[in-house]
Amino acid sequence: MTSLDVRTPEATRDEGPTTADEIFARARAAVPLLRARSEEIERNRHLPADVVELLRSTGVFRMALAAERGGPELTSAQQTEVIEILSYGDTSAGWCAMIGMDTPLYSAFLSEDAVAEMFPHKDMITAGLIFPSGRAERVPGGYRLSGRWQFGSGITHADWVSAGSFITNGGELETGPDGKPVWRLMLVPPEQVRTIDTWHTTGLRGSGSRDYEITDVFVPESHSFSFGTPLSRTGPLAAPEAFVRNMPGVPLGLARAALDFVREHAIERVNRQTGERWADNYRVQLTLGEAEMDFQAARHAVYGSLNQQWALLESGKTLDDFTDDERIGTMLPRVNAFRAARRIVTKLYDLLATTSIYQPSPMDRWLRDITTMCQHVVVQDLIVQSAGAHLLGGTPLFPFALGIVD
Repeated sequence: MTSLDVRTPEATRDEGPTTADEIFARARAAVPLLRARSEEIERNRHLPADVVELLRSTGVFRMALAAERGGPELTSAQQTEVIEILSYGDTSAGWCAMIGMDTPLYSAFLSEDAVAEMFPHKDMITAGLIFPSGRAERVPGGYRLSGRWQFGSGITHADWVSAGSFITNGGELETGPDGKPVWRLMLVPPEQVRTIDTWHTTGLRGSGSRDYEITDVFVPESHSFSFGTPLSRTGPLAAPEAFVRNMPGVPLGLARAALDFVREHAIERVNRQTGERWADNYRVQLTLGEAEMDFQAARHAVYGSLNQQWALLESGKTLDDFTDDERIGTMLPRVNAFRAARRIVTKLYDLLATTSIYQPSPMDRWLRDITTMCQHVVVQDLIVQSAGAHLLGGTPLFPFALGIVD
């Protein structure tokens, strides 16, 4: 592939796909190209510019864009499947696609004027941390923002950088009627952000998830928002947790890639000591069968829960209207997808034994990638506890996981 400038002309960008079928087809076509670049992506520790443009050309960054804005407006299940396909090609690329496509979901909470100003084309990429790690001091017309954030996945190619921040006034934290600190998400141009190359990690090395720092930058009020009432969108994607729904696509794509790799390997391999074909070996058959069983159960739970939630939201319900069981419906399958992928890859890695340990073995990379992914906050026991507490009328320790953001 030839190297491309990340910032291609807006007119060219808007000539992308307009339907779900087109996006699926382009994502599948990108898989072998991403797979061929996986070693380079990991070695580079962020996505090369032409790989970013390859992703952009699939339509992944526009797939949640509202139909009234000329977007394809894929459902949450469709978005997840696109991320799954791309992650099958390369995990870091799939992770960056999953993060970067949040732009049209965030834009639901901005005013119409701000959306028109900030997002001039359909394939804008956002990166950054939503949780409040900075301070935003109120000033006329907006805020003066300072702080340092971690885990800026895709920040090396972002059009906007998000930064969750507590609001201060006269240096003192503002609090809401419930006594809790008020926080908002700030969107800042990348040229006003200093990235700090901290991303020397076990896995997901190609995601470029660096720390970043913002120092006394003015952020207009219109370039900030809270996950409250949507200002420029309605429908199932105008919900505060819409941006986490597609996360399981990454571990599912990784697990499917590992399963297919080992299956192909097992069909061809013969035990050198006994002459027995791996395909006839009981342990190999059982291991692959168990791994496939785990994968299918996890995958169907993810897509079934997403489709059920979509139907509820499309019927006019909001998250506040959901029953306890409905509210946690997508959250537990999301956690399980990550954990199931780790179980699957670990099992397959052990099956291949010493074959897995030599770099650049894809099994080595997949094991490190899923191990790193499972350290994300959405995979922690805190999330499962919050679900259980919610079902019992107790106190969830991480209420944001349930779409509670006030």
